[in-house]
Amino acid sequence: MISQKRIFEIIEKGQADDHASRYCDLFLFSLIMLNLLAVCLETIDSLHAQYRTVFTLIELISVSIFSIEYALRIWSCAAAPDGKHKGAAAKRFGYIFSFTGIIDLLAILPSIIPLLLGGVDLRWLRILRLMRLLKFSHYSSALEDLISAVRHESRSFAATLYLLVLALLISSSLIYVAEQDVQPEHFGSIPQAMWWTVVTLTTVGYGDIVPQTVAGKFIATLTALMGVCVVALLTGIVATGFTNQVAMRRHQLEAEISSALSDGVITGDEREKIDDLRQRLNITEEDALAIIGYLQRKNDQQ
Repeated sequence: MISQKRIFEIIEKGQADDHASRYCDLFLFSLIMLNLLAVCLETIDSLHAQYRTVFTLIELISVSIFSIEYALRIWSCAAAPDGKHKGAAAKRFGYIFSFTGIIDLLAILPSIIPLLLGGVDLRWLRILRLMRLLKFSHYSSALEDLISAVRHESRSFAATLYLLVLALLISSSLIYVAEQDVQPEHFGSIPQAMWWTVVTLTTVGYGDIVPQTVAGKFIATLTALMGVCVVALLTGIVATGFTNQVAMRRHQLEAEISSALSDGVITGDEREKIDDLRQRLNITEEDALAIIGYLQRKNDQQ
């Protein structure tokens, strides 16, 4: 019988030397892609009518597999090597309320809710099945990195959003005054003018609404320039946050390796602990070996 620890190793992100785990990842990855394709194609009425049974079968099989996966993750996470001082219940609750745990639950809810609320038209829930795209977070930390970057740069992010809202209100008010008499259907009120301001500030520029007065064109120029500046600020803040996240992870791994090298030798237990930390931090084995080599050379020189 397969042990709890082995189940955990298989359904977690596969390692190069673990074929079962890598095959499991490949299967789930392919199933997620098939689901996304099916959700998109079934919105075409002709295809949905012709292949309704196929789409239904894909959904039934997928939600069954995702439900089993979710249950196995809850059960097996008790054997997770991290948090060794935590009990099984604490580890399971930790997974359930984690980012990936919530995503795994949301991946199956759109199919379960209609069964619980039979007879209710919940066709809009089909689109929510696209949330399964976020299950890729099991194999990439990009989304979590983005959230962490925004959280760590929250003060700068909030200040930039404040400037964006300020620019939105000022530009909408000015363009309303300048264009309301010429284009009342587009600039008849400040809320109406906000559509044009949002499009201009974000530098999208659909061109469906164009200022006609001299004052309106001048305001449009200033609004576009403000939009470029604000977008550049937001991009810079997120990029800085990403860079800081990578640096913090590397520093955390370096600290663990330095501690292990304090006696000049990395024991088997220490190497296992370092590898567990490396996997949690989503650092490649090559980068970890490079850090170990660098710190060993540094210790030899001292």
